[in-house]
Amino acid sequence: MPFLKIFFIFWVLILLPLAGVLISGQSVGRYLQFPPLTGYVRHAPFNLLIFGAGVIISLLVLLAVGYFICCCLSRKRDVGQHELPWWGWLGFVVVFCSWILAWNRFSWFSILQPFTFTPLWFGYILSVNGVTCKRSGTCLLTRHPLPFLFLFPLSSVFWWYFEWLNRFVQNWCYVGVDDFSALAYVLHATLCFSTVLPAVTATGELLSTFLDDRGECCSKFALRFKYGTGKGWLLLAVMGVIQTALPLAPDQLFPFVWIAPLLIIVGMQGIVGRQTIFSSFFRGNWRPVLLPALAALICGFFWEMWNWKSLAHWEYSIPYVDRYHIFAMPILGYLGYLPFGLECQVIVENFVDFTVDDVD
Repeated sequence: MPFLKIFFIFWVLILLPLAGVLISGQSVGRYLQFPPLTGYVRHAPFNLLIFGAGVIISLLVLLAVGYFICCCLSRKRDVGQHELPWWGWLGFVVVFCSWILAWNRFSWFSILQPFTFTPLWFGYILSVNGVTCKRSGTCLLTRHPLPFLFLFPLSSVFWWYFEWLNRFVQNWCYVGVDDFSALAYVLHATLCFSTVLPAVTATGELLSTFLDDRGECCSKFALRFKYGTGKGWLLLAVMGVIQTALPLAPDQLFPFVWIAPLLIIVGMQGIVGRQTIFSSFFRGNWRPVLLPALAALICGFFWEMWNWKSLAHWEYSIPYVDRYHIFAMPILGYLGYLPFGLECQVIVENFVDFTVDDVD
């Protein structure tokens, strides 16, 4: 993606919510506090009607995902028989030990107790790559080590953006990091955030070893939809307005924290005539959309589970649907992982090249 386009998208994504603050006459200062304070938005209470609508959407999504999986599994995927590499075993050991340390409060470990997130996810990334290697004989970590390692710093920048958006809707806050200085907070958070893209990408590759990869999957649902410059500009304009309005109506617009950035990038791709992540979907190949979405949902389950009893963790405050939790997350909150997986995929596709072999 050309530098000027990246530069433009970056500033659009960053500045639009802040413009909304200025338009509303609110104080900009509290949105720029660091470390971020996220306790000054009072959210709407539980609403049964909105929750019911969310349940219906969830059931439709589950039906679509279930149909996709059945289509894929109906065609047996041939995989070889390989040994789990030693570093895959190491990953499982790191996960097991880190999990025990995260959920217990050993006195001898008290100084390091807030720092269990990163080793858990480093272990997860090694484990998933190892299982992928066992199933197919290769994985991104062994096939393209340098591009895969680049995912870590890219991931940090990527998730810091969502931390920025959360200042305007305040759907989560961190507990157990009160004693961190600003510098310690930045360093620790950046290291934790660096695991997001590698984890989702590795999980997506592992899923691909189970599911048929032929493009005709779900082809009977192909849509005749022409997406071009005009629709790209329209999508960009609508999402730009929504991004600007986030601080004006955080309770009503909070789902667009996960939707708007993706659609802004898709809008830009339409304007310049590029294929989008949805192009294959409209032709009946659901795989490029549902595979990263499922990968993020699987990672989301582990994020929420390991977060649940850790000392340093996040807590949610989500309007209208904050009930019926799985771990700390309201059950409908897991829907947000689906578009998040697509955002992960779009970022990886545009910034990392896994098609060219690394040069020794």
